[in-house]
Amino acid sequence: MTYLSKATAARGALLAVAVLLAASPAAVAGSAAHGDLRSRSWLHLTVTQGEVLPPALAPVGPGDAPVVRSALLLCDPPQGHPHAAEACAELAAAGGDIGRIPPREDAVCALIYAPVTARATGVWQGRPVEYRETFANACVMTARTGSVFALDD
Repeated sequence: MTYLSKATAARGALLAVAVLLAASPAAVAGSAAHGDLRSRSWLHLTVTQGEVLPPALAPVGPGDAPVVRSALLLCDPPQGHPHAAEACAELAAAGGDIGRIPPREDAVCALIYAPVTARATGVWQGRPVEYRETFANACVMTARTGSVFALDD
C-alpha cells in the first residue's frame, strides 16, 4: 500500500467515525440539547513534515512519503485530540478561524528550516472549514496555531 492510499484510508476512516458519531442514537438524542447536527463542530487535523506539493509536482518513490500525525477534534463536548478542551476554546475565541488565533507572544523558536504543513477540514458551528498552511518548523506552527495542531501528547 502506498503512502497516498494509507493517508486516504486514514482520512476516510476518521470521517466515517465522525459520521457514525453524528448518526448514533446518543448523538441524535444529545443534539436536541446542543442544537441541530449541522451546528456541531469537528475538524480533521493533519500535520505533515515538509511542504505539501500539488499532486502533479509531488515526488514519487520510496522514502518520499512525509510523516503524518492526525486527529479528529470534536468540540461538542471536546474530545478526540490530546488537547481538545484548549483547542476548542481557542477556536471558539477565534470564531472557528484558525488564522485568527492570536500568536503566542512567549514562544521562542529556533531559526531552523524544517517545514511542516498543517491542514484542517471539517465544520465549525455549521460552516465548512478548510485550512492549510506550511510553517518553517513545528515550533512556529504551534506559536501561530495554539493547541489546535498540538497533536503530540
